[in-house]
Amino acid sequence: MSHAPSPARPSALLAMSRGLPAQLMTPAQRARLEELVDLLRPDAVADLADVPPAELARVEILVTGWGAPRVDAAALARMPRLRAVVHTAGSTQHVLGPEAWDREGFVATTAAQANAVPVAEYSLAQILLAGKHRLARAAEHRRGRGTTAAWRTDTGGGNYGAVVGLIGASRIGRLVAELLRPFDLQVLIADPYVTAEDAAALGAEHVTLPELFSRSDVVSLHAPDVPSTRGMITRELLARMPDGATFINTARPALVDEDALREELVSGRISAVLDVHDALGPEDPLWDVPTVEITPHIAGSLGNELHRMAQMALEDLARIVDGRPPRHPVDPELRAITA
Repeated sequence: MSHAPSPARPSALLAMSRGLPAQLMTPAQRARLEELVDLLRPDAVADLADVPPAELARVEILVTGWGAPRVDAAALARMPRLRAVVHTAGSTQHVLGPEAWDREGFVATTAAQANAVPVAEYSLAQILLAGKHRLARAAEHRRGRGTTAAWRTDTGGGNYGAVVGLIGASRIGRLVAELLRPFDLQVLIADPYVTAEDAAALGAEHVTLPELFSRSDVVSLHAPDVPSTRGMITRELLARMPDGATFINTARPALVDEDALREELVSGRISAVLDVHDALGPEDPLWDVPTVEITPHIAGSLGNELHRMAQMALEDLARIVDGRPPRHPVDPELRAITA
């Protein structure tokens, strides 16, 4: 049942997967949302076709999240008063059609910076563990079942002076660089939109992609999934990795030649941590490679980390309601190079 709107607050609609708001927001955050806007309905909608035309015509703000419907020309025509989309997740590419930016005064926000935090934390942990050759050493130790020496110093690796290559100075890539500052590591960054001065400000050296793969003990991928980056990690680049190096992917599988990566990993020449990957069939050999760790997309926000995204979205929503510019707007000029 629709709620009667208050003239003092803009009318809003939760547009995301049903059930997501309960996971996304604490009770206090939900109460704050209802202080800021008049929700036209208490539950989220994933399909705007389920909303009566008269109700859509009143919507001024959409609060979106995972599973949100696309705001394209047809949706905009049904929501003539829509002036803002507040996204409680990262990428808005699948939510906002280019037509949205033709509407005068339209603004959209993203909680991508909040979602970057757990990904960067996960990446930091995996980078430091990779420096210790954790996957290879653990596999060797397990094979020995207590019959081999547990502690050895002649295995190579270590995090003193090791080289870490970050592909992409994205929100996540920059956070990872910042988190790596306290450690005795050399950090390389490859990003065509970053200068040597930009990289130096992050405590890193700016290099080309081939040089990064050739020099790095650990390579961590943080580029966006856009047309220009798909397939960017080629067979030739992977072949440049030193023996025993580790490749970490918390970005998207589409950026990597998956067949070439599989061949390198099955051979045992390099290790990998794959938090994102194409659907692997039950017979895929990667499941049985001891130097490959496959995690089910856990680097991004989950559990209580969703509340961080909700908080960022609520803070931007409050600014929009007050007539102030949001802190985390989506820049339509950068849509071609950001996810």
